[in-house]
Amino acid sequence: MTKAYTNQDFLLGDEARSVRILCEYLEPKARLEAAGVKRAIIMFGSARTRRLQPAPGKTSTPDYYALAADLAERFARWTLDSHAPDERYFLCTGGGPGIMEAAHEGGARVDRNLNIGFNISLPFEQHLNPFVKEDHSFEFHYFFMRKFWFMNVAEAFVVFPGGFGTLDELFEALTLTQTGKARPMPVVLFGREFWDGLVNFDRLVERGLISRADVDALLMVDTVDQAFEAITQGLAAPKRPRRT
Repeated sequence: MTKAYTNQDFLLGDEARSVRILCEYLEPKARLEAAGVKRAIIMFGSARTRRLQPAPGKTSTPDYYALAADLAERFARWTLDSHAPDERYFLCTGGGPGIMEAAHEGGARVDRNLNIGFNISLPFEQHLNPFVKEDHSFEFHYFFMRKFWFMNVAEAFVVFPGGFGTLDELFEALTLTQTGKARPMPVVLFGREFWDGLVNFDRLVERGLISRADVDALLMVDTVDQAFEAITQGLAAPKRPRRT
């Protein structure tokens, strides 16, 4: 006889999907609480971004990998210097390569314990980067559960250039704050040359499809200093409650 909770055919079948979803809520919850992770700065961006090595004298796309690493390092030093151990901000990404790896590389220059990786099982691109400790890494099957945990610990977002996944995560955050399901928080779009014109937020306001208040927290920046100041000042401002 096989007990239900050891029956792999059942647990991995359609009938137990709700059980697997519940596991992706309860298991991360227990581990995050044990690690003291209560709040985080979320850094999103493409898994395909690599370090740039431009030829001498040539202009190129900004080195977003280096910029993300330097910004994460600034955040890590700031929170270690400014917050008690149980009030520090963790650096949370999708845990994979590209911008995610860059952010965790920067965090690891200061304290690798601040890095949290919410990985996702994919047939390509995604693998856990080497700057996240095993006990601070999480492997999700369901995208919506992964995004749930991003929003659960988020206090601010920095969004670097990325593709469908990055845009999906950005608009998830914007939708939840707009509808009051999450508290308003600072959101920085890093790289004006990428974001300017990609999404015309002013057009949405002009058409009456969103309100000006919906985009007030959005700020486009081009430098580490600008991003750091925007996020830290936003975090220092009085916390606004959810709308509902």
